[in-house]
Amino acid sequence: MSQQVGRVDTVFLHEDGEEFRVVASREHDRVFQGRLEVTERDAGPRPARLRVTDGTSEQLYSPDEFVDLARGATRLRVSEQTSPAGRETVRELLDAYQLGAKVVRTCRYCANSGRYSPVTAETAINADGEDICPDCARAELDRELAYRGEITGSARDRLEDLLLEVQDLGRITDLLSGELDPDLTKFDEISATVEDVDPVPTGDLSLHPGIQSKLEGRFDSLLPVQSLAVENGATAGEDQLVVSATATGKTLVGEMAGVDRVLNGEGKLLFLVPLVALANQKYEDFQERYGDIADVTLRVGASRINDDGSGFDPSADIVVGTYEGVDHALRTGRDLGDVGTVVIDEVHTLGEPERGHRLDGLIARLKDYCRQRGTDTQWVYLSATVGNPGALAEALEATLIEFEERPVPIERHVTFLDGREKVDVENRLVRRAFDSKSSKGYRGQTIIFTNSRRRCHEISRRLEYESAPYHAGLDNKRRSRVEGEFADQDLAAVVTTAALAAGVDFPASQVIFDSLAMGIEWLSVQEFSQMLGRAGRPDYHDQGTVYLLVEPDGAYHNSQEMTEDEVAFKLLKGEMEPVRTRYDGPAAVEETLANITVAGSRAKALNESMVGEVPTKHALGKLIEYDFIDGLEPTPLGEGVTRHFLSPSDAFATLESLRADEDAYDLVARMELREDDR
Repeated sequence: MSQQVGRVDTVFLHEDGEEFRVVASREHDRVFQGRLEVTERDAGPRPARLRVTDGTSEQLYSPDEFVDLARGATRLRVSEQTSPAGRETVRELLDAYQLGAKVVRTCRYCANSGRYSPVTAETAINADGEDICPDCARAELDRELAYRGEITGSARDRLEDLLLEVQDLGRITDLLSGELDPDLTKFDEISATVEDVDPVPTGDLSLHPGIQSKLEGRFDSLLPVQSLAVENGATAGEDQLVVSATATGKTLVGEMAGVDRVLNGEGKLLFLVPLVALANQKYEDFQERYGDIADVTLRVGASRINDDGSGFDPSADIVVGTYEGVDHALRTGRDLGDVGTVVIDEVHTLGEPERGHRLDGLIARLKDYCRQRGTDTQWVYLSATVGNPGALAEALEATLIEFEERPVPIERHVTFLDGREKVDVENRLVRRAFDSKSSKGYRGQTIIFTNSRRRCHEISRRLEYESAPYHAGLDNKRRSRVEGEFADQDLAAVVTTAALAAGVDFPASQVIFDSLAMGIEWLSVQEFSQMLGRAGRPDYHDQGTVYLLVEPDGAYHNSQEMTEDEVAFKLLKGEMEPVRTRYDGPAAVEETLANITVAGSRAKALNESMVGEVPTKHALGKLIEYDFIDGLEPTPLGEGVTRHFLSPSDAFATLESLRADEDAYDLVARMELREDDR
């Protein structure tokens, strides 16, 4: 036999029942495998015969041929998994031929399948109390992943990296069952950063006494980003783009500039936000802070069916509104009076596919309105997340104020589990946070982000500790009650859609992503960064904690090409996308029609002034084809389309439904259901 196989490097023996599996290898390649039968003689154990398998056939070799093979090998090895009695049998057998074997730790899975695979303390991976090799551990993990649902790309790489790092297969499979082992779920930590900025004392601001006294009563000095803005002309009428993380005080920059100009008779303040929930909170904040020195009113999105403007006072000193609410006023010719300051909060919305063009159009139309009235309006743009701040500031013709401080560190965690298990894990995380207190004496509270209003209520009902759903579908009174209860620490958690991502101020220590989608769209890196930035406030918490609960191979709509595990690592590793407004045909038609409705012959100049590049010639051709304009005037049909923010497809669907005598309320309900649940 030794002549047939040649010289081998290693002969490996592993106990298998009453026999020993034999593996011969040369330069790490297996030459053959077989089974050695051992017989007991008066002089001790001796080889009986060696059965060598080759595919489905088997060859028998004599005891002498086994001895020749062993004598010719460089190394003789016996598996550590061989029983003490079995090891003694091998030792006595080899002693009879003046041979010796070393006992080695080896992979039992490999040994059982006829492979010699030694493992060391650095490579061994524990599996049910046994050491196995990395290849077998990966194979076992793959089987577990296949059972639980396909997991792809970066998520699989992440789990394999963890497997090699912790060297324990059970801990990794437990992770797939929702175990919250912090050593395994922790993806990274975003460190707290502090920039060295000399704070501006509030006593040095020289603002109108009405706001000056209020600021001095609240603060001794401004926060760093506020100080930078003031030093660069925020209170002297300079247009600014202020980019800074959540909870660093950006909002006050717009307040200082706008309220000072209001009180000095330089025009009203428009404070504009993307969402109704955020507008309601800002309105209440402004009423409380400035209601005794200025009139404050609220202007939010108009109903598709009817807009009587009730509750909106266009003559007020401070107008808090949504983008759509103020744009509707412009589209319908409402007189907003002289505007001294416009604050656009969450200006990175310019980059969103669905809403970006509408904000771009609003800014252009509002600037045109202010020019026509001859007012010297100051523009302040606020954002926590911009990938191209310099380019955006240039496009907006504003001075960039960029401040990169993060007040507290944030730990980011990832765990994989079936969608049905998510609420159980959320319940444990909420309990764990609320049962602990920071060094500042505050309980840990949680924001859970999910992708629909229905899911908000479902999760909230199933949490053991006191919680509440919070989304744009709730009335103002109920939202205010939730905000107050959270601030008083009567709630352990709120469960929300994107209503909170844009800046509603809940001092949470923990953010949980029940879903990485909003509606049927995956989150962008900007949205994700904005939302995780809600975790941890410097006046309340020592650190923030973020958990991504990821369903392998999960998706929320058949239009989603990526799966949730792919999206998770794209978001965690992704760089901030540049904010760019892109125009397809329908968006160009919608904004050009709105510009013609508001500005008539100035519409072309408005199109050219917008951040995005609008294909005006194409849009005009379509507007004529659709009978939305006559010359540079909207037709009655065009007026109706722009008044109700209809896309061309929605407009034609409406016409068809009306011709078919469909009930108007049914039509509107169907249109609303097609929009994102925000």
